[in-house]
Amino acid sequence: MKSAGGSDDAKQRAGEAAAQTVESGMTVGLGTGSTAAYAIRALGEAVDDGLDIVGVPTSFGARELAIECGIPLAGLDEVDGIDVAIDGADQIVLDTGNCIKGGGAAHSREKLVAGAADELHIVVDPTKTAETLDHTVAVEMLPDAHPVVSEKIESLGGEVTLRRAANKDGPVVTDNGNLVCDADFGAIDDPESLATDLSRLPGVVDHGLFVGYVTAVSVGSEDGVSTTTY
Repeated sequence: MKSAGGSDDAKQRAGEAAAQTVESGMTVGLGTGSTAAYAIRALGEAVDDGLDIVGVPTSFGARELAIECGIPLAGLDEVDGIDVAIDGADQIVLDTGNCIKGGGAAHSREKLVAGAADELHIVVDPTKTAETLDHTVAVEMLPDAHPVVSEKIESLGGEVTLRRAANKDGPVVTDNGNLVCDADFGAIDDPESLATDLSRLPGVVDHGLFVGYVTAVSVGSEDGVSTTTY
């Protein structure tokens, strides 16, 4: 069976492989998206079998699924730290582990959880791997900052599009109550520099470039799973 962005079987293999690395006593960041959802479901089954963990969700959707799966939850301010966060990506370079997230507009909370975690385990199918990052970069911004931020991003070489909601009039609004634009920079030869430049813009809450966060990536396929560690 295939879904947008790759086969469900490949996503499931990747998500379950990451879930299998989780041990009792751990606090786990629960990512957002279709591949991370397989990890959450696998963790829920393990909790049913006696695995003792606490999950920290990165979005309303991840929280809903974790509750459905019976995973005990806590807020980031209620835990001493996070042992591992498991999350998906829109695109990742396997040689470096640098990736782009934000397709679900949850990248600010995802990065907050990733930054608090000892490890970040990314789970993807083969369609998400690339030799050079060239996916659009999601940028969450304060609503009033939209015109200024868009102009500044364009000065950095990005082509900006305000993300529109699919089933309502108007733009996408994040769980944090902010707007999201998608910036197309073409091939991103220096993601670290671009990440720094975007973070410096007044009005930007966060962006979808994850540079230096990933410690492992599992790529599911029709035949199995390949895991790279950094």
